[in-house]
Amino acid sequence: MDLKFTTCGDYMKGQEDEKEWFEFGGVTYDVTFGQSDTVRHGGPFDRGSADSYYGRTADPHYWPSGTYKALRVESIDMTKDEIQEYYAGYEYNEVSGDKKDWG
Repeated sequence: MDLKFTTCGDYMKGQEDEKEWFEFGGVTYDVTFGQSDTVRHGGPFDRGSADSYYGRTADPHYWPSGTYKALRVESIDMTKDEIQEYYAGYEYNEVSGDKKDWG
């Protein structure tokens, strides 16, 4: 068996062009999963896309320490940008049509 060792920099080389972008409300978001802080687990974008995925109504919120960890931040305590990011995540999933199959 031949093993090849590589550095993280070598592994990621050439993948910069494979970023995924989503525009919402005049803002362009980097939604490259595994590479962008925008889509971090528990963040506003992630929670918006999850609410859409599970068929829930939009209810801006996020979890600063990750989903269901520590305290949930409600819309009244969110900044305008955080609320917009939540709705961007919701719309991103609506456009993709990715919905939970409950059947």
